[in-house]
Amino acid sequence: MSGAPILQRLTPVEPARTAILIIDTQDGIFHPGAATARPYFFESARDTAIPNMARLIAAGRASGAEIVFTVIESLTRDGRDRSLDYKQTNFHFAPGSPETRVIAELRPSDDEIILPKTSSSLFNSTVFEYLMRNIGIDTVIVTGFLTDQCVDHTVRDGADRGFRMICPVDACTTDSRERHDNALAAFKGYCRQEDTTTLVDELLNGTG
Repeated sequence: MSGAPILQRLTPVEPARTAILIIDTQDGIFHPGAATARPYFFESARDTAIPNMARLIAAGRASGAEIVFTVIESLTRDGRDRSLDYKQTNFHFAPGSPETRVIAELRPSDDEIILPKTSSSLFNSTVFEYLMRNIGIDTVIVTGFLTDQCVDHTVRDGADRGFRMICPVDACTTDSRERHDNALAAFKGYCRQEDTTTLVDELLNGTG
């Protein structure tokens, strides 16, 4: 049987075929109150994950990759459209509320896509896949919050839908180092795992 060449996992990224996905980096998740309530998350996000996401966004913009943001945001004021999981955990940000804004450190440009989602994987509650197919994207670099929840679920779903998934291990975080490391080990079979510096080099220079 013949067909299109298989895109190999370790092939350097091609910006025109790549989306950089920034998951749930919003004011309702990363805010000063998290410094006390979720100290590991806050510090690792502030000191490592967010700066690395900013580097990837800058490299993506310079090289022509697609930049896509997701935010947790219900479509209805009472959140009746949310997934069952979000209802059970009482996870709800009303449409247009301040909590849905992307944090200032990663502010989207005026022509970048922002998708509201109401499930862990944006494949289940947004038109992300439809948009990526229209744009011609086959590689998705997944960053953001949280490594062991929305990042994990998105990586697995994207792999099953035929996208080459890449996770920069230093551009995502969760509530403990143990949870972060365990998640990376659990979903490593579904993606390429890399550091931000290598991916920035590939985006800007076409080399690993």
